[in-house]
Amino acid sequence: MAIPLSYNFRNLRVRKTTTVMTALGIALTVAVLLGILAMVSGLRSALQSSGNPLQMIVMRKNSPSELSSQIAREAISAIRFKEGIQKFPDGEPMVSGEIVTVMNLPRKNNPEGANVTIRGLSQVGVKMRPEIRMLSGRWFEPGQREVAVGKSIAARFVSAAMGDSLRFGRGDWMIVGVFDAGKTAFDSEIWGDLNQIAADFNRNEVLSSALVRAVDPITLQALKNSMADDQRLYLEAKVESDYYAAQTTTARPVEILGTFVAVIMAIGSSFAAMNTMYAAVARRAREIGTLRILGFSRGSILLSFVFESLLLSLLGGLLGILLVLPLNGLESGIGNNVTFSETGFDFRITPAIIGIGLSFATVMGILGGLLPARSASKADILAALREL
Repeated sequence: MAIPLSYNFRNLRVRKTTTVMTALGIALTVAVLLGILAMVSGLRSALQSSGNPLQMIVMRKNSPSELSSQIAREAISAIRFKEGIQKFPDGEPMVSGEIVTVMNLPRKNNPEGANVTIRGLSQVGVKMRPEIRMLSGRWFEPGQREVAVGKSIAARFVSAAMGDSLRFGRGDWMIVGVFDAGKTAFDSEIWGDLNQIAADFNRNEVLSSALVRAVDPITLQALKNSMADDQRLYLEAKVESDYYAAQTTTARPVEILGTFVAVIMAIGSSFAAMNTMYAAVARRAREIGTLRILGFSRGSILLSFVFESLLLSLLGGLLGILLVLPLNGLESGIGNNVTFSETGFDFRITPAIIGIGLSFATVMGILGGLLPARSASKADILAALREL
């Protein structure tokens, strides 16, 4: 015969102070874990959704990123004539030579600032990214010191809004537009005219990379092989979406450290739940004896106390979820150890992450309640009767 669930709910209500304090400890543990997972999820979403699977980033062979790559302008001209490259309606090959560099900008919450990516590209490069739309203003004019900034840059950095000016290269650059890249890594970039940026940074002879769009996936692989086999060019092509997805390794150390901290806190929370349940067993010895006299088995008492511990931990898990929910959609940024610049992202609390939080709380509840429940189930009836 099972002990009614109302018995467990009543005991948690009677011990309000102990219940609340233990649940808060579990809630903080769950909140730390979910906060880390929400950050990693947001960064992965920003990077993995960047890029077109039919486009390649062509760089100097063995270059880890566009920032460290240098390819000659003559190589860009050679690429344009390769077979299998998609063309615009006017016959222009979809090949965009680009320059990537970084500059330091003060953040609104940190005067020391962070590195942000500056990308020099032509109108061809803009057209090859049709998913990016202008929120306000317009695109930069060729030959002018004008830039368009991603919405993450405009929102998080000082003097980076529409109408402001930035100083880099050899002069001041007017911000003439703010664009929305759909929460991808491009939201954390500043775009300007290729030739003007090349002149300001003495990069007239070499570029960082070339963005190339293939006709179809089969042709894409053939073009990649062609780039690798051409010994004159010494180039390497990476699928654009794969290139950005690989940068999620930036979040790996943070994820490992955060999970480690959460596990350590979970051990402490499990011991707290265990102490709470041991105290409950000691105070309720007479109740346990009475339950045994009434005919409830040792197994029923064991399950009842484990369930009570589980209720306590789930209460803490739900509180932890409520604590971390305000982070959902919050804009932040993290240094990218591949591009040496900051990548902006939004915290993302998904149903899967909430499920992980509740599962984490469930494990803490079971681990914290099993030994006290076992102790309660083995209580001696005669000893309990003597306390009546």
